[in-house]
Amino acid sequence: MTHRLPDYSVTGDGDITVFLLHGAFGAKDYWRNQIETLAGAGYRVVAWDAPGYGFSPMPQDFSVEGAARALAALIDAQGTQRNVILGHSMGGMIAQRAFDYRTDRIDGLILSATSAAFGRSDGEWQQAFVRERVAPLDAGQTIPEYAPRMLRSMMKPGADHPAIDLLIEVVSRMREETFRAAIEAITRFDGRDILPKMATRPVICIAGAHDLGAAPPAVMEKLAGKIGGEFVCMRDVGHFGWAEAPEAFDAIVLDFLDRRIRKVGSQA
Repeated sequence: MTHRLPDYSVTGDGDITVFLLHGAFGAKDYWRNQIETLAGAGYRVVAWDAPGYGFSPMPQDFSVEGAARALAALIDAQGTQRNVILGHSMGGMIAQRAFDYRTDRIDGLILSATSAAFGRSDGEWQQAFVRERVAPLDAGQTIPEYAPRMLRSMMKPGADHPAIDLLIEVVSRMREETFRAAIEAITRFDGRDILPKMATRPVICIAGAHDLGAAPPAVMEKLAGKIGGEFVCMRDVGHFGWAEAPEAFDAIVLDFLDRRIRKVGSQA
């Protein structure tokens, strides 16, 4: 049976493709700054709407593993000579599992505000994580009503950039069923079995110093240490570094791509 690929956009040209994966709050449209920057630097960029997001059909059983299989199919269809995945939050989890499925097609990973496992679902931190995100929906609020406050609570206090307005606009168009399914999927994710494989590729973990409730810097630093990857903590951002300080975030990404992917490939 042939399955329809998730909805995606392609920008730019070249033999290195960067796949952009949004988080549980998101869609491909919020990557506008990163798409322009990466394409302008000579990279080919594929940004997707994960299953259930944007125009992508909602799967019967949403899971990180199912989304990773969909990404693997997209890499088969749209991948080039070299491929790198940039995954934010839930997208970083999907990136890790997709790497497990297509190790031979993925040359590097850029992990933004994510982790290798959610941990014990009955843990205090884990329960608070879920409660804070779904309680407003259970109380009858819509995503457009509570998303702006929720998103800003995950950023550095006073964060101000046009990309934040774009993030809020994109998230406000999300479907409630998708978000609920995504949060549930995150609680089931455990990618620790992938860590040995990830140690064979260039990986950079980008954290935000003010991201204490979703992907604390200590968690990302530990992940980087286990796989021999690079770790960068952006001092003046929270969970959404790419929106709170796009220029600084993009500079980190471009530096990594230039040093670890482009130059290495040109020497091969």
